[in-house]
Amino acid sequence: MSSVIDKSAQLGYNIANLKTIFWWNVMTIHEKSLITLELPRVLDLAANFAASDAARELLRAVRPSTDKIDVQVLQKETSDAKAMTETRQSPGFVNLSDIRSSAARAKLGGLLTPRELLNIAQTLRETREVYNFGEGSSNSLSPRFWALRPNRFLEDRINSVIVSEDEIADNASSELNAIRRHIRAANAKVREILQKIVSSSSYSKALQESIVTQRGGRFVIPVKAEHRSSLPGIVHDSSSSGATLFVEPMGVVSANNEIRELESKEKREIERILYELAGETANFAEQLTENLQLLTELDVIFARAKLSYNLNCCEPELSADDSIVLRRARHPLLGKDSAVPIDITLGKTHDVLVITGPNTGGKTVSIKTIGLLCAMTACGLHIPAADGCSVPVFSQILADIGDEQSIEQSLSTFSSHMTNIVGILEAVSGDSLILLDELGAGTDPAEGAALAVSIIEHLRQRGAKLAVTTHYAELKLYALQTSGVENASCEFDVETLKPTYRLITGIPGKSNAFAISERLGLSREIIRDAENRVDSGSAEFEAVIATLQEKRQAMEREEQSVEILKRKIEADSKDLDKLRSGFENERAKAQREARKEAQSIIDDARAAAKEALKLVKEKPADAFGLLNIAESAAAPEFAPIESEAPSRAVKAGDTVELLRYGTKAEVLTVKGDSLELKAGILTVKAKLNEVRLIENAGKTETAKYLEASEAALKNLAIAHEVDLRGLDASEALSVMERYLDSAQMAHLSSVTIIHGKGTGALRKAVQAALKRDSRVKSQRPGNFGEGDAGVTIAELA
Repeated sequence: MSSVIDKSAQLGYNIANLKTIFWWNVMTIHEKSLITLELPRVLDLAANFAASDAARELLRAVRPSTDKIDVQVLQKETSDAKAMTETRQSPGFVNLSDIRSSAARAKLGGLLTPRELLNIAQTLRETREVYNFGEGSSNSLSPRFWALRPNRFLEDRINSVIVSEDEIADNASSELNAIRRHIRAANAKVREILQKIVSSSSYSKALQESIVTQRGGRFVIPVKAEHRSSLPGIVHDSSSSGATLFVEPMGVVSANNEIRELESKEKREIERILYELAGETANFAEQLTENLQLLTELDVIFARAKLSYNLNCCEPELSADDSIVLRRARHPLLGKDSAVPIDITLGKTHDVLVITGPNTGGKTVSIKTIGLLCAMTACGLHIPAADGCSVPVFSQILADIGDEQSIEQSLSTFSSHMTNIVGILEAVSGDSLILLDELGAGTDPAEGAALAVSIIEHLRQRGAKLAVTTHYAELKLYALQTSGVENASCEFDVETLKPTYRLITGIPGKSNAFAISERLGLSREIIRDAENRVDSGSAEFEAVIATLQEKRQAMEREEQSVEILKRKIEADSKDLDKLRSGFENERAKAQREARKEAQSIIDDARAAAKEALKLVKEKPADAFGLLNIAESAAAPEFAPIESEAPSRAVKAGDTVELLRYGTKAEVLTVKGDSLELKAGILTVKAKLNEVRLIENAGKTETAKYLEASEAALKNLAIAHEVDLRGLDASEALSVMERYLDSAQMAHLSSVTIIHGKGTGALRKAVQAALKRDSRVKSQRPGNFGEGDAGVTIAELA
């Protein structure tokens, strides 16, 4: 018996295997390649982010587009959805049911079940919420959001009528409400009659239990079989033992009949209401179907965006020159933390990349990453890589990767690979990407290498781009000697016997078989003997490769040191800029405060001087008092100055010095200790202790001092700098013109023009005007501490 079971099991296994083989053989080489690259697994990852079954089904059925414009649209949609997700979160998609058949049946006048109507209401609610989510958006998804047609009336109508899949609301119609009210009254009447029976002592011996129950929708009482005659009525059921009969007493038969009639009316009314709702739904059948389609499409797009966010992906550019440029690219099915990013370029200076290196070093993962990321791009998916990547749109991505040895078909590894390559050669076109793993392996090395080079050359002539992995030294040499073919290698750390998985372009890789064997404990004698058996040319070639790798590693270490130093310098520079900025801000703040205080003093002094000049004409005696106010505002407080005792008394006509101002004046009259003085055009009064007698001063000298006094009074409000910041060029030049007039009258030798740094436009205008001005002898930018390039120092003639 067991042998029969074993044979049956073996037969089942063989049939399943034959089905798998048949399925694999009938697929195109393009479909096989996508499965080999594991695109379906990536699409399954994206499908897991979709909410609806329909969206998940669509995502799993996606295939790479060959139209560049279509791919651009798909990529833009994914990017816009990702941006919306980051700023607004994502729409609350739910697993919507397929309402298309329900809508079609309603359109034909059919009846819809409560479950179908609730599904339609759910679709309408989802439509409304997604429409509100997209309101105000302006991107590639906006047309879909705008095309949604919410229908709050129908949504609320269904929800107000249908409470659940098994319950219609009482207020669905006035007729249904009345029927159910009558049913409740009839039920209460029946229960009341039956309750009296079960509570009566007359029937206590006849009853199995004192309860009211139902059988076949009719109210009954459990009666002992031997007391059947004690309670007249209709028997509707009995217990399994036959000891209990469920009797409907004759007194409630009529009431139970009434309840059954009311229930029939209720059923007919519910059916009428459902037909009515189906009719209302039929009016919007096409709209509902379109809404479902739009919601499914948006669910698909936002699922792509969520995958991009989850895998830390970016949108690749679609290259104009059909070249592949991948920066820090990762295989999406490897963990973000464990995957080693690689940089790959294919198609600019070379259309073939020959990748070499030890087993398990990452060669296969590298070419899979190239193919898979190109396929993901054509599907509208972002790729796990850094910004700045560019990928073309290929008509086909064809791959022969892995060991597909087939015992059932009597095919060796070599034959299996060659079968795939034949299919690739038949399907290849000018804009195809070809990925070949261990090309020419599984046969005589010399023949395999020669065959590999011939296949590569044939595919190049067809215009395809290739990434090939190999162990053959002949292919490394071919790549070195052939224009348009580039070597690359997967780095391997011989010390740790672990691959680093880094892809190094430009240098062929070593198999490192001897070094790995020695580290694993193989006798040095055996290894030395093996080294002697290697062809001298091959040994020299491997030695050159080893030297190149050592130099590259030394250069990388040097680059890392330079990069660390560069980052330190940049950090120090930022700190210095921060300190300089803080110093400039503090200095500017101090200048602003000083300028504000000085301006306040000048304004007060000007106001006082103006008032004094007015009083000179009206009340000369009061002018000196106002000048004292101006002086106290414009100058700091000084301790009273004691004058030396004069050799004689002051008399009219003498020249005296006003000690507080250092200004000389002529004595007009002397009255006790009060003097009336003439200082320029002003007549002022002073006390004897406020002046000093200047003896032997001639009239000409007095006139000279009086003139100086006038100039000093004029100079009270003239500053050595003018601030033009915040003015436009024309306003600034007008202010500067008036200031230079005042500065020249005040006999200032140099002035500071503050124009700020900014864009430099105001500085150029100021310096050009100073160059043309005859009052300016020379000009120069400010030095450190004077305001740097934010000021111009002008020497006046």
